[in-house]
Amino acid sequence: MHSDQQIKHWTPICDLGDIVPNTGVCALVNGEQVAVFHVIDTTGGGKEARVFAIGNYDPNSEASVLSRGLVGNLGERIVVASPIYKQHFDLQTGECLEEPANSVTAWPARIEAGRVWIGA
Repeated sequence: MHSDQQIKHWTPICDLGDIVPNTGVCALVNGEQVAVFHVIDTTGGGKEARVFAIGNYDPNSEASVLSRGLVGNLGERIVVASPIYKQHFDLQTGECLEEPANSVTAWPARIEAGRVWIGA
């Protein structure tokens, strides 16, 4: 994990309201496809909006599709299931739970002033 102080550059992606809760969108950041997810975290009884960013390319299916996957939980982990072969990717770390060798990059993401930002 990166702290906000370690990030030298934040890229604005879109308004938080542009991403339907518990879904993702694809953004082009520095020439790379990034899957950006807006998740409503209901742990602790609240409804906190959180954002996550991982690589959009699914190495299992060799297709850029992760932003279209289904968001959910496996235990305490917030994941997206690839829409093709259904492998689960941890939204915080990019780890592919079924095939760790096929994990993807994860970027720091935050919400500031109603906008989604990705750190590089």
